[in-house]
Amino acid sequence: MSIADTVTLAARNAWALTFGSGVADPDPAPSTVLWDQPHRKLMRFDGAQQRPEPESVVLLVPPLAAPATCFDLQPDQSMARFLLESGRAPYLVDYGEITFADRGMGFEDWIDDILPEAVLRASADRGGVPVDLIGWSLGGTLSLLTAAANAQLPIRSITAVGAPLDYDKMTGIPQLRAVAKLTGGHAVSTAVRAAGGVPAGLTRLAYRATAWERELKRPWFVASNIARTETLARMETIDRFMAEMPGYPGRFYGQLWGRLILANDIGRGVVRLGERRIELANVTAPVLLVGGPTDVITPAAAVEAGLHTLTGAASVRYETAPGSHLGILTGPAARETTWTHLDKFLTTGV
Repeated sequence: MSIADTVTLAARNAWALTFGSGVADPDPAPSTVLWDQPHRKLMRFDGAQQRPEPESVVLLVPPLAAPATCFDLQPDQSMARFLLESGRAPYLVDYGEITFADRGMGFEDWIDDILPEAVLRASADRGGVPVDLIGWSLGGTLSLLTAAANAQLPIRSITAVGAPLDYDKMTGIPQLRAVAKLTGGHAVSTAVRAAGGVPAGLTRLAYRATAWERELKRPWFVASNIARTETLARMETIDRFMAEMPGYPGRFYGQLWGRLILANDIGRGVVRLGERRIELANVTAPVLLVGGPTDVITPAAAVEAGLHTLTGAASVRYETAPGSHLGILTGPAARETTWTHLDKFLTTGV
């Protein structure tokens, strides 16, 4: 490219970033909505219906406080497209926006209602075949709890990427607990109840705080890549992802704070919801765990802990992948690491 062409491209990109809609438009994988109710929209990625008599279908399970686009950020950062390319039939459940009106929703809404319904509908769409669950972050935890609480569901396997399965091993948790002891843990829960949950703006701010180095270096990154449209497009994709983050319902976050963060029920293998006990040992399907050694949100050790609590699973395999919390799911190295591990797991079942 000539100097004149480079200057022209740089000027065009600078204008698009500053005054325009960006250097590249979103390009989601085509999909068809099969069911659309509040917090449970089920989509089938186009091409999945053309798979002849699949042995199973794949249901992608996002966490709360993150958009469902995590599985399909852009064409070269899309686990959904990878699954299609590898001959599988992927589906996605989308919880949509979380508002003050949803403040009464808790863990039970997901593990007893939203996710079981998504599993059954995805299975029924292809004649009743079993379902492979793939959950990222807290979506992986919810997938495991759903399987543990609903033995009758047609779940063939579960993959949990970056899923927090032991809060004793989570960064900053000891400090949070020390502060919580001063108020008996009530300060946070009271504030969350009063607000009806954790607002979307706060979850976005918290996520940006974990990537403070990226935010600090952003001006230099843009300046040094102003003529590299593809690089800027990837940056925009992450910016768009963070801008779309929803919040947590009040009751759900209260349970997360009390039972998982403070009491570490999940690390002990038994989550208590009122008088109810959900035991990870009741998961019987094969499980794949993927942790990130450089993941600052869910350290690899917090994912690996599932090797010791998923004692009833047919098999539990643990792998690692480089990158950030989102990066291990769909970053530049995901195809050669996480997606390769996933492809082998779904093919062999171990």
